[in-house]
Amino acid sequence: MTCRQLGGACDHEFTAATFEEMATLSKQHGMEMFQKGDEAHLKVMNEMKELMKTPDATKKWFDQKRNEFNALPLIN
Repeated sequence: MTCRQLGGACDHEFTAATFEEMATLSKQHGMEMFQKGDEAHLKVMNEMKELMKTPDATKKWFDQKRNEFNALPLIN
C-alpha cells in the first residue's frame, strides 16, 4: 500500500505481511515526514488528529483501511 492509500500525502510504498505491520511502517514514515516538516504530511496529520477525537470515526477509518489491506493480493 502507499502512504496515500493509508490516508497520507505521498506515494511512498509500504510492504508488510499484516495490517499491523503496515500501520507501524506508516507511522514511522509519518514521524520522519513530521521531523522534516513536510507540509503535505503535516496537513493530513492534523486531519487525522481531528478524526481521532471521535472514537467511532477512528474505528470506522481503521476498519476501512484494514479491509483494503486484506483485499490486496498476496505477494510471494
